Amino acid sequence: MNIFLTGAAGYIGGAIGARLTAEGHAVRGLVRNPDHAPFLREAGVVPVQGDLDDAGLLAAEAERADGVVNAANSDHRGAAEALLRGLRGSGKPLVHTSGTSLIGDDARGLALSPHVFDDADEVVADSHPVRQARFALDMDVVAADGVRGVVLCNSLIYGTGRQPNPDTVLLTPLVEQARASGVVRVVGTGANTWSTVHLDDMAALYSLVLTDPSAAGFYFVENGESSFAEIGAAVADRLGLGPVQPWPLADAAAAWGEGKARYALGANSRVRATRARELGWKPSHGSMPDWVRQDLVVR
Repeated sequence: MNIFLTGAAGYIGGAIGARLTAEGHAVRGLVRNPDHAPFLREAGVVPVQGDLDDAGLLAAEAERADGVVNAANSDHRGAAEALLRGLRGSGKPLVHTSGTSLIGDDARGLALSPHVFDDADEVVADSHPVRQARFALDMDVVAADGVRGVVLCNSLIYGTGRQPNPDTVLLTPLVEQARASGVVRVVGTGANTWSTVHLDDMAALYSLVLTDPSAAGFYFVENGESSFAEIGAAVADRLGLGPVQPWPLADAAAAWGEGKARYALGANSRVRATRARELGWKPSHGSMPDWVRQDLVVR
């Protein structure tokens, strides 16, 4: 297949592009910073200079492709709409990237939520305005006329990615804070739990939904879960530091920002990827703490 990929130099997009080219697909990847183009070429991806505001470019690239993966900004409605315009009426796939903060709560790191959201059931975002906007965009992709719309709602992704963005997003703040202070801290007590997925398993699912004509609609992406207390303990072991210390939300927010501390690092986000497994997806990595202890690259 001829694939157009946005976010091609990012943590998620870099893994997807490398996976697709290794499987024999021809991939053209959107890149904003020309300094990042050599990293795409190393993976066999043809760089396309531009950004998410280049609506005409996005539509044209989508129209010429056999399928599109949007692995850039999940909240950029203009980019998603431009890609849909390019694909309209073709029946070709648009695989759009979302995230399981859609169903995150306000636990502030103090409790494990009993709620586990399954993509075999109807998924409804909570009342957070940012999540509402993201969820509305997800549903527009799924319902797009004449396009095989697929939304992959990723959980907490771990694993070492490709340059120029090799580091997992939600783990990095914990590691950086711990290295700077000598103490691993988690929001509240770290009782909050996220579903997780390894980067390689995630990339395999993108490939599967692109090439399987039966794939359509909304999918959670997960293979296991871990509390932030467990993740923090693994970081402490990897860095050779002492026990994890609880951190009041106000202090965590001062370091990481209110949004990240409260609605990401302090939230629960528990999901089940029933529909992906029904497609035949078989993830092979199941423990984020084990990966942290054994394979986390400390920069």
